[in-house]
Amino acid sequence: MLTDAPVQAAIPANDMERAKRFYRDTLGLTMSQEAEDAAHFESGGTRFFIYPTSNAGQAPHTLAAWLVADLDAEMADLRRRGVTFEEYDLPGLKTVNGVAEFPTMRGAWFKDSEGNILGVSQPREG
Repeated sequence: MLTDAPVQAAIPANDMERAKRFYRDTLGLTMSQEAEDAAHFESGGTRFFIYPTSNAGQAPHTLAAWLVADLDAEMADLRRRGVTFEEYDLPGLKTVNGVAEFPTMRGAWFKDSEGNILGVSQPREG
């Protein structure tokens, strides 16, 4: 039954107003629905929502990632909007100027206003 149901990311927020401003103003996304318990955003024809909780920013992994056609251009735009990209030097994950190179993709990560890790990635052709 789930194979026919849409899936969406659920992203925690300590401060809903701050998080809404980040996703709307910093990332430039459209809020499609708002209620006391969640704010829904549209991105690339899909939806995700943020919800209030005191547990935001505690996950040590990526919660959501965007697939982009031009990673460098997207990163430049996000930097102009005030986004800071993370630098990693871990086994299997090393970034240079915020970018990690893998055989099948290039990726970069940043934190939202709540400390959640988000990513952007560009698939490699072939």
